[in-house]
Amino acid sequence: PMPPRREFLQIAAAAAAIMPGGWSRSFAQQRLAQDDLLAFEPLGNVTLVHVTDIHGQLRPVFFREPSANLGVGESRAKPPHVTGKAFLDLYRIAPGSPAAYALTPEDFPALAKAYGRMGGLDRIATVVKAIRAERGDRVVLLDGGDTWQNSYTSLVSKGQDMVEAMKLLKPDAMVGHWEFTLGAERVKEIVEKLGFPFLGQNVRDNEWNEPAFEPMAMLERGSVRIAVIGQAFPYTPIANPRWMMPNWSFGIREEEVQANVDKARKDGAGLVVLLSHNGFDVDRKLASRLRGIDVILTAHTHDALPEAVRVGKTLLVASGSHGKFVSRLDLDVRDGEVRDYRYKLIPIFSDAIVSDAEMAAKINEIREPHGAMLAEEVGRTETLLYRRGNFNGTLDGVICDALLSERDAEIALSPGFRWGNSLLPGQAITREDVYNATAMTYPAAYRMTMTGARLKEILEDVADNLFNPDP
Repeated sequence: PMPPRREFLQIAAAAAAIMPGGWSRSFAQQRLAQDDLLAFEPLGNVTLVHVTDIHGQLRPVFFREPSANLGVGESRAKPPHVTGKAFLDLYRIAPGSPAAYALTPEDFPALAKAYGRMGGLDRIATVVKAIRAERGDRVVLLDGGDTWQNSYTSLVSKGQDMVEAMKLLKPDAMVGHWEFTLGAERVKEIVEKLGFPFLGQNVRDNEWNEPAFEPMAMLERGSVRIAVIGQAFPYTPIANPRWMMPNWSFGIREEEVQANVDKARKDGAGLVVLLSHNGFDVDRKLASRLRGIDVILTAHTHDALPEAVRVGKTLLVASGSHGKFVSRLDLDVRDGEVRDYRYKLIPIFSDAIVSDAEMAAKINEIREPHGAMLAEEVGRTETLLYRRGNFNGTLDGVICDALLSERDAEIALSPGFRWGNSLLPGQAITREDVYNATAMTYPAAYRMTMTGARLKEILEDVADNLFNPDP
């Protein structure tokens, strides 16, 4: 049975009436209480908790959701390819409300001033501990990857900062994508000491054609046997440099996914979860072609959806990025199937959720040696700087302008990544903000001569990656 539509973040009715820019921040904060954010009517015998695409962000951030997210083919105008006002209408969210701020770009600068930053691993730790305290041995915590990269401290520590912080959260498993850009040797070194499984059923060692990582983990929770099958980003060597993982091959490997599902069922799994970094549209198509997967925890495309999407008998959960949300999915699992479920995308409003002392201490320890440098102001924004969606973000505009002025070029191209925090108009730009938009293990900028034909080829190749009707 489908659960009734639960209002996402339904706080006092007054909160819905807050008009952008009209009310003070303190008033907005009074309307946001940790108990309300975490309120959940528990259900069943298993609770899946999902975080993903944190991108090295230990601290609370501003992060604007996309205004353009075009879907093509079967995905056209379906979530997550619905944005802005259409998104508010679809999910019946009041303009100006906390949910409107968390989930859309509407009135973003004004609402950001009212509701403040989101995320922070110390706040996430508070939420995870609260769910564990309530649900005991029924909880499975899963990390969807893109965790160890894209901040200054993750760059200089080769991901060690995130590894140590995540260890305090005690996930049951994770998968990878940007992790692989630390290089194969470093990934192997971390995985050996991780203390929980780094899964990747679709990553093969080219030399021996053997699995490079464990394909799945079998867990027992709430007296249910749970199979978690891991799926790394299938296009890693295409989207990122091949030389960083020369002996591993990737791909979707649909038949192997099905074989692992069948094996899990044969081994007595009552619940089968695909912990995936495929991206939402790939997972939606996969769900329509495979049998026996109960839940796909999707990642990579940074979509934040306040409801699970159903494809046949499979539930797809999209938990956003940069630490803005924690997903909670309660399941009633009986006789090898999901009888009922209840879902909440928990928004991590950093001013409303208390900081976890243990995680806060770890974050301070990681950042302390670099704090003064990272806080140094290098400029000020005049307009909202963001990077997200299918088309140019203003942050990439700044990067392209910098490339044009520094490298004496006529045209500059920047791949419009999904990672990198937003900056509000009039905000100080710190060194940390620059690193949050540029910190990667292959940062070189190349200057070369191109013909018009070559330029068109590159743009069409990018468009084919984004807008091919077949994900």
